[in-house]
Amino acid sequence: MIRNHLDYSHNILNVSSVFSYRHLTMRKQNFVILFSLLLLSCSIEKVSEELYLLPKPQQTLINSEKHKLKNGQINPSLISKKIVTEIPEAVVNPDEAYRLMITSDSVIIEATTSKGIYWAQQTLTQIIESSNGKSIPTLEITDYPAFRIRGFMHDIGRSYMSVDELKKHIRLLSKYKINTFHWHLTENQGWRLESKVFPQLNDSLSFERHHGQFYTIAEAHEIAEYCSQHHMMLIPEIDMPGHSAAFVRAMGADMQSGKGMEILKKLMTEICTDVFPDVPYIHIGTDEVQFTNPAFVPEMVAHIRAIGKKVISWNPGWNYKPGEIDMTQLWSYRGKAQPGIPAIDSRFHYINHFDAFADIVALYNSRIANVEQGSDDIAGGIVAIWTDRILPNDEQIILQNNFYPSMLAFAERAWLGGGSEYYDKNGTNLPTDENDATFKDFLDFENRMLWHKNRTFANEPFAYVKQTNVKWRITDAFPNDGDLLKVFPPETAIAETYSYNDSTYASRDAVGAGIYLRHVWGNLVPTFYAEPQENHTAYAYTYVFSPKTQTVELWASTQDYSRSEADLAPPQGKWDYRESRIFINDKEVAPPVWKNTHTQKSNEITLKNENFQARPPISVELNKGWNKVLLKLPVGKFSTSEVRLQKWMFTFVFVTPDGKNAVEGLVYSPDKKK
Repeated sequence: MIRNHLDYSHNILNVSSVFSYRHLTMRKQNFVILFSLLLLSCSIEKVSEELYLLPKPQQTLINSEKHKLKNGQINPSLISKKIVTEIPEAVVNPDEAYRLMITSDSVIIEATTSKGIYWAQQTLTQIIESSNGKSIPTLEITDYPAFRIRGFMHDIGRSYMSVDELKKHIRLLSKYKINTFHWHLTENQGWRLESKVFPQLNDSLSFERHHGQFYTIAEAHEIAEYCSQHHMMLIPEIDMPGHSAAFVRAMGADMQSGKGMEILKKLMTEICTDVFPDVPYIHIGTDEVQFTNPAFVPEMVAHIRAIGKKVISWNPGWNYKPGEIDMTQLWSYRGKAQPGIPAIDSRFHYINHFDAFADIVALYNSRIANVEQGSDDIAGGIVAIWTDRILPNDEQIILQNNFYPSMLAFAERAWLGGGSEYYDKNGTNLPTDENDATFKDFLDFENRMLWHKNRTFANEPFAYVKQTNVKWRITDAFPNDGDLLKVFPPETAIAETYSYNDSTYASRDAVGAGIYLRHVWGNLVPTFYAEPQENHTAYAYTYVFSPKTQTVELWASTQDYSRSEADLAPPQGKWDYRESRIFINDKEVAPPVWKNTHTQKSNEITLKNENFQARPPISVELNKGWNKVLLKLPVGKFSTSEVRLQKWMFTFVFVTPDGKNAVEGLVYSPDKKK
């Protein structure tokens, strides 16, 4: 019987320990070896039937018997579903708890609500998909979520997304027990919800972007019903009184004026009764605005509550006391959960600033709201995409924001709870010790995520490949005095330590396909350098073993372009504005030809091929044997006129021509160790 999170390796380790016993006679040694080989064969059989469950269940017991499948499926007549009064092991959120029992001749699902039954069905589906098509293990899973809100947010106000795209996200993410869709419907750029009372809100002239694209009331009903079918709570947001230029253009009134408030109350009545009659919460924003009317927020909250809805507000935003609001959503590092007011944590969950690799490590490891599990005061978390910078289409929004990989990392953390820190210990850094528990946990998650990538998300934008085997050595940073072209000793010869200007510069190991030297959020999120400084130059190197001479494709970048910045594309012939350079076997890798060439910053010019996900990978030649990789990574100022938030970082990994997978058979080692 195997207990807790499918830890198959424990059995093999026990067998291996038998081989290390040194004090037996030769006869006893032979007996132990034969017996151990027998046990090992049994363990290997279990390993080969690993269940790629995501998120991991809270408790799992696996037995040695099998449940035979028929045509790759369970006979429906063998499945029974029961609503029970309680799942005693569910210490939090018992309304979503379930027990799944698979015996050789039956499948029993027990839950306290239909929602728990639905989550059990998602787990059962993953078990069947993980199987060989002939049988599945008999087992017992007892499961419940650590946090009651596990959600995603789309900034539809800035960038319209199709109904079909939104429904796909709801459908796919519900498979991973994501249970909340936060629909940010209004912004300066457009009011994207139909109003029969004030149709001028939807007039094309009232929009700044995606003119006239909005959701009809019928489509809003369709999304709400689709959420309900997938046991996902819908939170519509009507942002007020800030982020409201579209409202002002259409109605000719500031929201905080007497006329504006009169219009808003009629609008909210329509929204709460005709558009979203069945949703429990309405989100009213209140962030990033100067309050000129102290009565505005209290009156709007009272009005919406009087219609029968609960109200959510951003924090920082309006200052509430317990009882004055039903829930707050923390959006800035300054946001604080308040006793007596349930809080949703989104402080470091803005994936529009995330890179494709390092930030997922931080997201996966982070404790939500810095607690092990939810409570009355900590509801959970929501991952958000903000699209201040326009992207060409729905697919690019999902691809360049690394939506699906980030959501799978968050789905597990929000369901399982725990985590090693709150973005304040290792941050984006993977431990370099492969025996470290945090490294092993992420490696296990990565393997399961990639399994699901190749199945559930096989035809979806998903720019993530294995990175836990990509090993680097990075130097201490050399002071460049603002001269980004300055040459330092690593360009002459690779070494573990360097002498320069009577000072010694060491080097340290790092792991990952994406490495931050300094994070976009500065020292709030730890990166490779504990105290990164401006006007310095770093070098990263490794050797890559190739079993043959071959052409491979390369994902490489030295600046992830946030989807909330109007940053300029690099100058032609350069990787960035920092004079970064990439060498393979001492031959320089030329940067792409940048499609954007404008010199005036604008959010209304789409990001094109600035981010590596949005361009074809670069073809490079690898020799048979070891290949030298060297990256020169200078930085000047951390904020410049061309790029407001310099991400001192790099991305580097070899992939297949379609970018779907990492190149097999390669070994990344700065020590040339296979």
